[in-house]
Amino acid sequence: MRVSRLMLSTLRDVPAEADIISHQLLLRGGFIKRLTGGIYAYMPLLWKVLKKITLIVEEELSNKGCLQTLLPQLQPSEIWEKSGRWKPYTEGEGIMFSLKDRQGKELGLGPTHEEVITQIISQTIHSYKQLPINIFQIQTKFRDEIRPRFGLMRSREFIMKDAYSFHANESDLQSTYSDMRNAYQNIFTKCGLDFVCVDADSGAIGGAASQEFMVTAKSGEDLILISSDGIYGANQEKAISIIPEGKSLEKNKPSILKTTDQKTIEELCSNNNFHPNQIIKVLAYIATCDDNKKYPIIVSIRGDQEVNETKLSNQISQILKQIVLDIRPISNEDVQEQGIDNIPFGYLGPDLSDDLLSKAKVWEKKFLRIADISAKDLKSFICGNNTKDEHKIFFNWSLLNTEQLTSDIRNAKAGDRCIHDKTQKLKECRGIEIGHIFQLGTKYSKSLNATFTNDKGLEEPFWMGCYGIGISRLAQAAVEQNHDDSGIIWPVSIAPFEVIIIIANMKNSEQKKLAEKIYQKLMENRVDVLLDDRDERAGLKFKDSDLIGIPWRIVAGREANSGLVELHNRKTKITESLDLESVVKKLSEEFKTKKL
Repeated sequence: MRVSRLMLSTLRDVPAEADIISHQLLLRGGFIKRLTGGIYAYMPLLWKVLKKITLIVEEELSNKGCLQTLLPQLQPSEIWEKSGRWKPYTEGEGIMFSLKDRQGKELGLGPTHEEVITQIISQTIHSYKQLPINIFQIQTKFRDEIRPRFGLMRSREFIMKDAYSFHANESDLQSTYSDMRNAYQNIFTKCGLDFVCVDADSGAIGGAASQEFMVTAKSGEDLILISSDGIYGANQEKAISIIPEGKSLEKNKPSILKTTDQKTIEELCSNNNFHPNQIIKVLAYIATCDDNKKYPIIVSIRGDQEVNETKLSNQISQILKQIVLDIRPISNEDVQEQGIDNIPFGYLGPDLSDDLLSKAKVWEKKFLRIADISAKDLKSFICGNNTKDEHKIFFNWSLLNTEQLTSDIRNAKAGDRCIHDKTQKLKECRGIEIGHIFQLGTKYSKSLNATFTNDKGLEEPFWMGCYGIGISRLAQAAVEQNHDDSGIIWPVSIAPFEVIIIIANMKNSEQKKLAEKIYQKLMENRVDVLLDDRDERAGLKFKDSDLIGIPWRIVAGREANSGLVELHNRKTKITESLDLESVVKKLSEEFKTKKL
């Protein structure tokens, strides 16, 4: 390929819309063009990157015996209603683009394909003898992001690989899940990425277990907690740890303490010489579920800990057997809208009376009470007295006489001791999610009545797994991890071109002749090479070469008369002066192609 035919259009200035370096470099390098918020055109340079990533994915999954298909992007609402996901995905802050056709039938643009593939498999596979099946596709997906940002990291239209496996039993599912985890590790290694595999929350997809593959990067949206020995890792939404030991509050006569204008943990501690871990912090939430009901929640947690709202939401879903569409702290405005008695925020106790909800217009009339393990373990503590400017001191759970559901709903933090080894501590880093694998179990097969005949002749639901890779997101994550002040440094395996040849002076016939000769030789050796044949200054060509991140640069310049060129490694910055045969031999060895 010649640059003069590439539609190369680079920018010197950083686009105002781009917040993170990878987004800036993809725009500046002409890899993507913005159409509107969260919607981008993949220009020829990026399309080559995406095709190389796709080939790596296809090869690895084919080696694992996966079948490739292509599923409809338009999906009928009926199958999503059967799985219980139509309302959560289309109403409120749902992420599915939905529409009606001219007959008034509701359809959605697929953000994912669990329902579709489950229905298709149920119509195709009928016996345990036909299992297991592992089928994948690579195509465009759509998600109506509330705030699309960071370029391809969180866009509304993107390319994704999603695979779905079907099994006769749980052990077979677990075996395929392990194989897919291994395949993902191979894929991301071949793509030249530094990554970690961590336990994750299953979110709206659901299922018994899931793991995320994260590219470590300072700009990552996800906080990852990893043990110092590297054995344990989890997204903070899922991470668990040993609760740090607190400073015990001595047992004494329970009493009421006047705490005027002491609403926060900090104010309470500084005025009374308390420690945060001696206090039970009580927070009030409102959860909106897919049964169209709003549930008020009282959460109790030790004063030095923070509530993990993902864990809290999951716990509420389990208790109520409902999908939580939204959960947020109750505000004074909420209280006024409901027309209920004033809730004494800052002085709440775990035993806040349900009587407060008797006049609520929309909310359920009883608090759901959840106590974190950190709070339930306290034998003597301080908590709000449910009255302005008052706290209880030296109280215990028996004295409060209130029923609490106990669960782990706290954020694990860096410095916490690890569950698997108390001598190890958690450390934190930021990550960009590029892959996610799930053990779905029978969640979708049961709801969609997708069954097979087992070895005893009985009908039972399929066991399912689900496995996703963000192809376009992976491309940008690679840039976020591989760049310098001059531009992108693509890993060779997914670079748009492996080599760029620059003719320093287009008016010099010797330089042009040598460059063309090397260009032809490299193409014969199946090296993916780009020839910069533009009649531009050498300095501009060098800057563009560094910006678009081609791993190797060959310059036909002043020594062309002697048959020598400069070979420059973009990553190591090492430059050598070599003749044609030496350049071809060195690059052939680098790319593991046949030597001449």
